[in-house]
Formats: sequence, C-alpha cells, structure tokens
Amino acid sequence: MYKVLLADDEMLDLEGMKQFIPWSELGMEVVGAVNNGFSACEVMEKQPIDILVTDINMPNMSGLELARRAIGYKSDLRILFVSGYQDFHYVKQALSLKAVSYVLKPMDDNELIASLTSVKQALDEEKQRRDAEETYQDMIPMAKNDLLIRLFEGELSWGQSEKLQKLTVSYRLNLLLWPLHVVVLELDDLAWMPVEHVDAAQQEMLNSFLYEMNEVAKRHGMEHGCKLSRYRLAILMPDNGIHECISDMYRTAKALFSGSMTVGVGEAVYGLDQLNISYQQALEAIDGKMFFGKGQRIDYVDVRRAPALDDARILEFRLDALFNAMSHYELVRIHDEIDNLFYSVNALRSKFTVHNLAMYMVWKLDQYLHTLGEDLFEMLGMQLHNLDVLLQFDTTQEIRSWFVRKVFEISEILHQKASSKNSKLIREILKMVKDQLHENLTLKDIAYQFSFSPNYLGHLFKEEVGKTFSEVLIQMRMDRARELLKDPVLKIYQIADQVGYRYLPYFSRQFKDTFGMTPMEYRKREG
Repeated sequence: MYKVLLADDEMLDLEGMKQFIPWSELGMEVVGAVNNGFSACEVMEKQPIDILVTDINMPNMSGLELARRAIGYKSDLRILFVSGYQDFHYVKQALSLKAVSYVLKPMDDNELIASLTSVKQALDEEKQRRDAEETYQDMIPMAKNDLLIRLFEGELSWGQSEKLQKLTVSYRLNLLLWPLHVVVLELDDLAWMPVEHVDAAQQEMLNSFLYEMNEVAKRHGMEHGCKLSRYRLAILMPDNGIHECISDMYRTAKALFSGSMTVGVGEAVYGLDQLNISYQQALEAIDGKMFFGKGQRIDYVDVRRAPALDDARILEFRLDALFNAMSHYELVRIHDEIDNLFYSVNALRSKFTVHNLAMYMVWKLDQYLHTLGEDLFEMLGMQLHNLDVLLQFDTTQEIRSWFVRKVFEISEILHQKASSKNSKLIREILKMVKDQLHENLTLKDIAYQFSFSPNYLGHLFKEEVGKTFSEVLIQMRMDRARELLKDPVLKIYQIADQVGYRYLPYFSRQFKDTFGMTPMEYRKREG
C-alpha cells in the first residue's frame, strides 16, 4: 500500500478527499490529513510518504513551499496539486516541482481518481524497475562468483569469446596486477562436519568467516574472491602485498574466531588462462595440513609430492612388529612401532592416500585379531561405519593419536584376557582347532581330549571368548576358506574339504551366511 498525505486548509475538501476516494481499491492508505503545511512536515518527519496531495493556496505555508520541503524529505515523492486558482503562474511553478498532476477545484472525484491511478501506475513501474535493478545488483556477486569458480576449474577458454571478454571488463578482471596467486582459506575443524550437524552458532561463524576475510582482502585492494564452500574462500592476491594481507587475515581470524584457519597458496601465474594451475596448487597446499598441521600458511612449493613408501614389504614388516609388541603387552615398543609406521606415512603427500593407508592399517589390525579369535569392532564397541571418523581428521598427528589410543586399548584388553586363569587353556584349544580344521571337530571331541565335560567346557569357552565354541569354529573355518579361495588352482569342493565340510551345498550356504556371497562369487570378485 502506498502511503498518502493530504493537506488542504478547507476542511470540507479535506474530508471529502479522505471519505469519498476509494483509497484501498487504489492500493493506497491515507496516513495523514492535515490543514496546514507545518503539520504536513511533522507527519513527513515521522514516516515516509509516497504521495502528497496538497492545495496550492494555504495560509502561512503555501502548497508550493510545502512541496519544496517534501522533496527534501523524499526526492522521489509524487506530488498532486489541487487548487481553485487557474492562474498559469501557479501551474508553471507546480510543473517545475515535478508535480505529477494538477486538479482544479471544485474537484471532480473521477478526475482525482484518474490522476491517482496514473500516479499509482508510475509508482508501480518505478518499483518494478528498482526491484529489477536490485535483483541485478544482487546477481552480480553471484555471477562473478560462478565465473571465478569456472575459471579456477579451467572450464573457460579466454580469448575465444567476445562475451567473456566483456565480462572481464564488467567485473574489472582486466585490471588485475600480474603476477598473482590463488589463495584458498579454510576454517578448520568445521570443514569435515556434515551440513545437518552444523548448529546455528557454527553456521553464523562460517558466514562471518567468509565475510570478514573478504573485507580484509578488500582493505588491501584485493577485491576479487569467491566462495568455494561454506568453509572455504578463494582470493586472487598479487605477488606484491600477499604477505601483508595474509598476516592481517590471521590477526583478524584470531581476534574473531575460536577455531584455526589454514591458508593454501598457489604459485604465481601471469594470466587468466593460468588461474586453474595456481588454484589446484592452492587446494593441494590446503591438503598439506595433513602433514604440516592446521592453522598456518602453506605454500604449494612446500608440499610437492615426495616419494611414497619405499616398499610395501616395509609397511608389512612394521605392522607385524607392532602386532608382536601388542601380543607381548610391551607398551614402550608399541609406541615406538607406531612412530615408525607414521614416519613412513609422513613421506606421502596425498591426503587421500593417507586416509586409505590408515584404513588399511585398521583392516590389518582386525585381521590379526581374528587369528586370536578376537574381533576389532566388538572389542572397541563400535561399528564398521564408525571408521568414517578417520576422514574427519585433518592431520596425520590426529590420525596417529586416534590409532595410538585404540591400539593401547586393544593391547590392554588382550593382556587382561591373557592374564585370566583359563586363557592358556583356551589358547591351546584354539591352536588345536586351527590345526585340525579339516577334521569333523565337535565340542564333545575337544572336551574328551582335555578331560572336561562338554557342558562345562562349553560354558568356560563362552565365558572366556564371548562366543560359543560352534560360532568360533565356523568363523575360523570361513576365514580359512576365504584365504584358500584366493588360490585359483584349488577347486571349491577341495577347499570345502580342507576346512571340514564334506557336503558342498552346506559349505556354500554357510559361506554366504557369513560373507553375504557364495564362494564362487567371492572368488570372482577377488580375481
């Protein structure tokens, strides 16, 4: 609704306009009806007015003087004059004040309505134009953001499109000072967190981070940047001034945010068509915090790929040494062997490779525990999908700390079990079972050999191991079968026989119940 102010010293005319004009149907609202210019000014001081309808001839302050003051309050105000005077002098002055209409008294309601309708149409058109302009202005940063991202990704070919050339001028990219670097800023700790887990306070901090870092860059004359994600920002920084700008960013981040910020710097390039090179380098530098730590500036030159592990056998050797230390509960040696492992890990320069290697180390640990009749995830009270936690770590030090805690926890559990009075008996039973998997073993046979009743031995076994004898026997047979299936020479029926199954369909069903696929399907997948 457009706000209308009426001013007329003749009360009958004032009340007539107020009562007999269908203001709401015109999309207008009368917010004031006064009989002098001073009162009208008081209304305009308190609230914005879109349309002023005023008599030209009023005592003390004429309608013309009121109009001049009203324009001072709001330059785009629409003014409609009413007057009983037909003197051309007044009409001429009214037109000089950009009056949109001039209605003579005695007023014809229809004439006034027609004038107001014309005013509303003009206001509507102006609003549409203004909205379109605001929308366009709002779209400029978004369009520029998209353009820079496409430049960084190497999706655009500059110099071949007239439209792209015009965009460089429109966004002032033609004024860049070369050489320059692509610099990527990342707010640590929240980067890995899924969107649905980010609370309102954290989201506000992310938004503030992007805004404040952009403002620091602008203070240093670096106006070209784009949002890469909710926690990452890329900014073009000329070679001259980059150090001062990044230092200022760190001071600002330290003052405003509780978390740390890592900055990755690509090497200097000399043209828009080379920005994707510096951008990819900056991303690789950001990933370098896996090795250099969080909360610092990392230049690409410092994270160029180093040689990988010299030999896979070294990794296996170190894992075997770690498992041996665990089995003997040698805590100092466990710590040293983990250090040896992560010394090798730090030779890698790929975050993806480090995560995969960490997953492999956990998998090997689980395999080792299976040889002891243990299950990694049961021991730690966690599910397999909880290993996603490894992907949330930003540094090898964080992965190492997690791995140390878990290995010590497992070693402690193993030590406690080994210290129990019945552990030696159970280990002997497991060893015998492992050596005789090809035979048709039963709990009754084992109990007879160790001079126990089957019921008592079954109870003792379940208490010590946490599983029944039958469950452990099946697991050991299935694990052995899985290993044998990797040998393409062996027939499936031969493998079944070697792990104690004389009836092939039963073996296949048992294998599928354990691993979710038949022996043949497993062999094809592994082959």
